[in-house]
Amino acid sequence: MFMRTILAGAMALGLTSAAGAAELKLGYSLAPTSHYGVSATAMGEELARLTNGKWTIKQFPANALGGEREMVEGLQIGTVDLVVTSTGPVGNFVPDTLLTDIPFLFRDYKHAHAVLDGPIGQRILDQFPKNGLIALAWGENGFRNLTNSKRPIRTPDDARGLKVRTMENQVHMQAFRTIGVLPTPMAFPELFTALQQGTVDGQENPIGVILSAKFPQVQKYLSLTQHVYSPALILMSPSVWNKLDAKEKEAFQQAAKVGAAAMRKKAFEDAQNGVEELRKQGMEVVTDLDRKAFEEALKPAFAEYAKRFGQAKIDEIRNYQY
Repeated sequence: MFMRTILAGAMALGLTSAAGAAELKLGYSLAPTSHYGVSATAMGEELARLTNGKWTIKQFPANALGGEREMVEGLQIGTVDLVVTSTGPVGNFVPDTLLTDIPFLFRDYKHAHAVLDGPIGQRILDQFPKNGLIALAWGENGFRNLTNSKRPIRTPDDARGLKVRTMENQVHMQAFRTIGVLPTPMAFPELFTALQQGTVDGQENPIGVILSAKFPQVQKYLSLTQHVYSPALILMSPSVWNKLDAKEKEAFQQAAKVGAAAMRKKAFEDAQNGVEELRKQGMEVVTDLDRKAFEEALKPAFAEYAKRFGQAKIDEIRNYQY
């Protein structure tokens, strides 16, 4: 087998020409049992099947290849082959992905899937190649919820003054600032220790992430705010993509769709079943949120989003029919 070795930074990657077989490195930030791990496994099995074992995937979970932003940068320079990532850091590379992070934008899972799997989602994916990335499919984290160690949160006033870790995402940070929360951007690998030491009071994530990251050990209160629907992305390095022939590219895209479907299924199951498990692990769960009060408090942020993205783009998503 002919193999070319590329050295980049401190990491050596064995890549092959499209004529040879290769084991590709796929990184993600969560545990192997998470929806990211389930997705990576499903994608890898489908890819091996479609290519008769020519292309296989080796998983690097739990930030083994770095935090999400570092892994996405690795795709650009060719030190990482594939990444399953939240949209959080991706907005730094492809700004329109931040459009999906506007609070209370999606009505429910069906609405979100219809938008992302349709022409709107495809328009965003089409922007990735000019930014040094290949986007294979939209995955899912689910609706995000707020946890903290201080008090139950039912209204925006309850949240005021809390120091909450957010992703490095200006849309999220602006929303929290608007309701009086102190957003603290921080890479995910640092978060558990920061919560444990009280550097931050809380964080916000989908139920599956809260479970897999063991946050009940360091957080007492869970508020089912469902303030943002959080997609995920399966991304690929152009350095690998550009070596593929048309049939192989189709195989990667098909395998990514299978992985994305598995991710959505697992994330939804975690959201449905995980709240009771978090209760068992000692969290106090607040279900009687005043959603209208949160939406009202966020009106100044919505005005800024309209300036940034264009009201027409926001309305196109909000009013999407399927």
